[in-house]
Amino acid sequence: MRNLKRILLGVFILLLVLVILAFVLENQQSVSLSFLGLAAPQLPISLVAVVALLIGMLIGPLLGWFLARNSGRARKRLLH
Repeated sequence: MRNLKRILLGVFILLLVLVILAFVLENQQSVSLSFLGLAAPQLPISLVAVVALLIGMLIGPLLGWFLARNSGRARKRLLH
């Protein structure tokens, strides 16, 4: 059973890597972004998408942790 889980995990990781590779290879067009007057150099759209995904993956849990922390403090104030 343990070996089956390892094999399935390996197959899943391999498929994930192949999907990411296909995404990167299919999205090589360059784009330039500008926000609030700041312009970024031209980068492949796949890089822009991956960086946006990673930033979202960092901000989401941090925001959830911050909100849960503040809600716990507010709950303690209400109880005391």
